[in-house]
Amino acid sequence: MTHDLLDRLAPLRRGFDSPLQRRLSHAKRAYTTRRVPPADLSRLCCGDDVQPRTGDLVLARVERIGKHAQLEQVDGRRATLFVGDEVLVAYGARYAPDQFEAMVPPTLGPCHLVAGGGVAAAVTARHAAVAPATELLPVGVFADAGGQRVNMLQHRLLPLPVVGPRPITIASVGTSMNAGKTTSAAYLIRGLSRAGLRVGAAKVTGTGSGNDPGLLRDAGAVAVFDFTDAGYASTSNLGLDELDDVFERLMSNLRAQHLGAIVIEVADGLLQRETADLLVSAPFRRGVDGLMFSSGDAMGACAGVQWLRERQLPVMALSGTLSRSPLARREAQAALQLPVLGLDELSDPQVAHRMIETIGSGHAPELAA
Repeated sequence: MTHDLLDRLAPLRRGFDSPLQRRLSHAKRAYTTRRVPPADLSRLCCGDDVQPRTGDLVLARVERIGKHAQLEQVDGRRATLFVGDEVLVAYGARYAPDQFEAMVPPTLGPCHLVAGGGVAAAVTARHAAVAPATELLPVGVFADAGGQRVNMLQHRLLPLPVVGPRPITIASVGTSMNAGKTTSAAYLIRGLSRAGLRVGAAKVTGTGSGNDPGLLRDAGAVAVFDFTDAGYASTSNLGLDELDDVFERLMSNLRAQHLGAIVIEVADGLLQRETADLLVSAPFRRGVDGLMFSSGDAMGACAGVQWLRERQLPVMALSGTLSRSPLARREAQAALQLPVLGLDELSDPQVAHRMIETIGSGHAPELAA
């Protein structure tokens, strides 16, 4: 570290002679850290020998405001950030072609806030139209009273035993971020709920934020989980075993909710390694009955559906932002012989019934009273 950086860190790591719990009470705490009990945050690990790990909780000072000028807190409120604020966030990588590519840094040196839900990482590339990332100066990573590093994995959901038949399960996938996957999933949940089904939802990959789970709840899902519940601030750079564990852990918790249907979202696009690996994995194939594919245009839909069909994945329908264009809809339908469902259709209970019938899986969905 440079002498200038050491000088800046010295008073921060002393805590200005403030007890850690009092200091934490003034810090802005991110959504990604919500499952960790405050009582476990007993001490800070500092120094050049501390190597951050995915899921470690870190106390950091805001040095410069950039792309993310707000932090989504544990209660969902977006708190405005100011230079000098201390924030409690989690380390994780980021894969976002429309924003940042970022990695967990090797040291406690300066890094960035790469997602408003509270992900700390070192930016390696950014989209030309996006402002530079908000800059953070880590103070230290947290340890418990026994000196053990505090990590999100220690507080993840436990897998539950699987009992009874699996609810009908539909996955929302797409070409890329911002293709309309989450919105399509939400409106499908709305349609299934209006059809009388108890619906659960999960976002199994992505970057930590409460926005998407909140939307799925608002649409009518009675139980919603995401990958942060499985111990990760982000699923970027996870191996297949870790991705499978996230999927199976969330699905087992949903199946315990006595649901008639489950809607899941797989983030980003088919060319992202983690997405591609999960979609062809054995747990995913066993656990999903049909896929809804979102795209911004007909050509993207054609390429994506071809990719899925080559891997024998059951594509049921198209959706996403292409559904806003009558011409793009006609192009996609003519090329792929698949229905294109806009938001009105997805939220229609009759369409939802037809989708369930199309699956023809032999499951018997439970109807809400």
